[in-house]
Amino acid sequence: MVKETVVFALTSSTDLAASICKDLGLPLGKIKVEHFADGEILVEPQESVRGRKVFIVQSTCTPVTEHLMEVLVCIDACKRASAGEINVIMPYYGYARQDRKAKPRQPITSKLVANLLQVAGANRVITFDLHAAQIQGYFDIPIDDLTAVPMIGNYFKSLNLPKDEVVVVSPDHGGVVRARRLADILDAPIAIIDKRRPKPNMVEAQNVIGDVDGKICIVVDDICDTAGTLCAGCQILKDHGAKDVYVGISHGIFSRDAIDKIEKSVIKQLVITDTIPLSEEKKAKTTKIKVLSVADMIAKTIESIENHTPVSKVYDEFNFDMYK
Repeated sequence: MVKETVVFALTSSTDLAASICKDLGLPLGKIKVEHFADGEILVEPQESVRGRKVFIVQSTCTPVTEHLMEVLVCIDACKRASAGEINVIMPYYGYARQDRKAKPRQPITSKLVANLLQVAGANRVITFDLHAAQIQGYFDIPIDDLTAVPMIGNYFKSLNLPKDEVVVVSPDHGGVVRARRLADILDAPIAIIDKRRPKPNMVEAQNVIGDVDGKICIVVDDICDTAGTLCAGCQILKDHGAKDVYVGISHGIFSRDAIDKIEKSVIKQLVITDTIPLSEEKKAKTTKIKVLSVADMIAKTIESIENHTPVSKVYDEFNFDMYK
């Protein structure tokens, strides 16, 4: 790793950034983030960034707007300090669910966030499993939308579940591509939960497309927020005869009483990544959640950017082809 590289951790992703730097053999960059009494934010690098490639690590998870503002202020600070290149590593991209006008007079906030990052001075964005892949088109700078699906797939392979009993399940029609990718890794068929949401976090069962009777179901999705929809969907699978229900999630937000819902649900195990840190308080409440780290994938991505090699090589160890 060249000496011109510096990795800064902002407040939401300090542990993840430390793991990335350990994999890269780099010291974590020195930076000060200060929140004033009136809510204003000041971010100051504590070392020179002149001419250097800067990587800012920050998931825009709860509190989303504060964490986003930290990123914007940090970008501006680095730009004004003559950084050579500013790369934003945003493992969880906040506001991604506001990607279109679902009703009249609604904003498209994920586009606004893309504009803010670019105007602030970001040269590249690296993220994981965007809620909607078309958000990549909101940027006029390079964006690498990585996926945790190969990592989740390898984990479920390691459980040595009976191959002829495994079915990968998409929780809705919009997640079929993600489910197909995991199914290809596990060499398993897919099923789809056909459901209707009368209002947020409430599900009315319609049907299950595919055979889940007597099967081990692995539900795959990008986000688990309040867990209401997820737990209801898993119950639908059980009602249709599923033997066991596992879940693989890229981003574990776990708002409100999500952990309690998961503990009381039919879910046998829920696998997440550390794109969003799982607090010690939440860890203490659950026996069902397994956390996988994306640090190694991010470290390999940084190396690829530095060495001008294809970022897709981060999937080589998983024997995963992004172009399938």
